[in-house]
Amino acid sequence: MITVNHLIYEYPGHRAIDDISFSIRRGSITALVGPNGAGKTTLLKCLAALTKPFSGSIFINDFDILKSPRECHKLLGFLPDFFGLYDSLTVYQSLFYFASAQGVEKSDIDRRIFDIVNSLNLKDKLHKKVSTLSRGMRQRLGIGQAMIHSPEMLLLDEPASGLDPEARHSLSELFVNLNRAGKTLIVSSHILSELDQYATDMLILKSGRIVETISDEHQKRKIRITVIDSPDNLLEILSKTEHVEEAKIEDNAVLFHFTGDEAQQHELLKSLILSNIAVKEFYVRREGVQEQYLETVGHTKSVHPL
Repeated sequence: MITVNHLIYEYPGHRAIDDISFSIRRGSITALVGPNGAGKTTLLKCLAALTKPFSGSIFINDFDILKSPRECHKLLGFLPDFFGLYDSLTVYQSLFYFASAQGVEKSDIDRRIFDIVNSLNLKDKLHKKVSTLSRGMRQRLGIGQAMIHSPEMLLLDEPASGLDPEARHSLSELFVNLNRAGKTLIVSSHILSELDQYATDMLILKSGRIVETISDEHQKRKIRITVIDSPDNLLEILSKTEHVEEAKIEDNAVLFHFTGDEAQQHELLKSLILSNIAVKEFYVRREGVQEQYLETVGHTKSVHPL
């Protein structure tokens, strides 16, 4: 859905985005992670067609952001880290104002507001003043304002910042539901453990550069198998098997990383059984966002110091 090529953005005396290229697939929830100052917010503003990059290109659904920013704005909803709400308005009035500003047909506005407040659990707050809302409800209203024009993609910068654990969990469920409804999301967050609840892909930035991109389609899995009467050459068999890495025996089980997809994982198990290896247990664990991030950043620490 998004294709970025050789993107560069510079502040005076500082290159915030340093020649990066990547793509975002439709229907994904991409976690945008990295240390402070990595360039995450700058990147989101460039993707939202709010900041013009120094060089490079960004395409959304084949629209060039630099040439057609208004067309791209119709496809995107953006919630910045620090967003403003009109405290003197009601939730209904706020959503009505943003719908009008986004060019939603007047005859469709009430229907859009009804859909938004139902999907965001704001129906009971519809005629309450914004000043009376809790932090979690204000966050939901901010998301509602960003998606009032039915964009295909949402860009969210630190949406869980300042929320209590219950509100963060509720927000995670909201992202999953929005994704199931067809939205593609990019979420920047420092709360890595909670990204595991909804992120399908991950983009790691450090010092303005991409350290790694990870997709759920090609995500490394840790597999643990135990067998009855393990053959002496089991490790040798696995070492010659495609997509198997770092096989070892530990606590009467065989552990290894698997880089294939689910279909290839099925073929692996089938091949073991057809080889007369009596598999007793076959346990798969995906590496979490936090685990992958810390492993990746740790490996690149000497290359891109903080």
